[in-house]
Amino acid sequence: MSDIIRRVEGRLGHLTLNRPAAINALTYQMVVDIDVALTNWEKNDNVEIILFDGAGERGFCAGGDIRALYDASKAGTFELNEKFFADEYRLNCRIARFPKPVVALMDGTVMGGGIGLGGHAANRIVTERSVLAMPETRIGFVPDVGGTYLLGTAPGELGTHAGLTAGRLSGADAIAIGMADLFMPSSRLDELRAALAALPSAAGVQETLAAFKADAGESKLLANAGWINRCYAGNRAEDILAALRAAPEPEAQKAASEIAMNSPTSIKVTLEALRRARALGRLEECLDQEYRMVSASIRTPDFVEGVRAAVVDKDRNPKWSPDRLEDVAAAAIEAHFKARGSAELGLAQS
Repeated sequence: MSDIIRRVEGRLGHLTLNRPAAINALTYQMVVDIDVALTNWEKNDNVEIILFDGAGERGFCAGGDIRALYDASKAGTFELNEKFFADEYRLNCRIARFPKPVVALMDGTVMGGGIGLGGHAANRIVTERSVLAMPETRIGFVPDVGGTYLLGTAPGELGTHAGLTAGRLSGADAIAIGMADLFMPSSRLDELRAALAALPSAAGVQETLAAFKADAGESKLLANAGWINRCYAGNRAEDILAALRAAPEPEAQKAASEIAMNSPTSIKVTLEALRRARALGRLEECLDQEYRMVSASIRTPDFVEGVRAAVVDKDRNPKWSPDRLEDVAAAAIEAHFKARGSAELGLAQS
């Protein structure tokens, strides 16, 4: 059975990620197949609306197939990983710029590469079951797939908090942070799919979505914006951690503990990337920057060690190198942003 299910229903091009046992984690072939589907549907005048969703009840997409990336890095075949990232980022950008309305049903788990697919769609739907996250700092990696763009341009320091802690966001949080657009109950998803398939043209998409809109409830992330904006105002990870530890709010103390568990190198690179993303301002430029970052990150000991601890051995006890923020050299951070000459992704120039 294919890992991607493609069908045309009326004016709707419906694409379903179909690896439910792996929460629809993305393989390289899935990236290729999605791109082929979009190419066909972009040229097909009978297809006016695109719908992304995931098979099964657990989630839309748990991210990239991290075990495959781990195996390639451990074997030293970094070029395989770079090819995966390059084509994945081109797909992320294509979704963001697609000339026909794209609707993403980000129900259940949506992490990493799943954010790259759904988070750049024109219409991003979340439910009471949605859990969104960019968990990369926990595995010695860095937010990518346009994650630094989404987090870096979020209101205040909410994105910085989510990125450094690798925290999980509810549907309400995702809307507050600008990572989703509309909340609806999961019990109506099939009804929405049928309504979109029944539309005679793309002109009815917004009205249809509006009919399913429900109250997302309180965003706990937004409720904590006061101490988040205060504690994450600095540009040094050490200062942010110190501010969190000194804050009277219990939630700030929890955030400090979460950051302290993550890769110090990843924390520092991520913070720098988010600050630079604000200045870059465009998705294409952020994806180009992320490609430099991940090309360096997959060559560090922390990536292999982080995936080992989280996915392979599952002991949840990574040994970071270095294991303290203050021991991460400035040169090690800057190496993640070094231009790659002819090996640049080059989306900003395309």
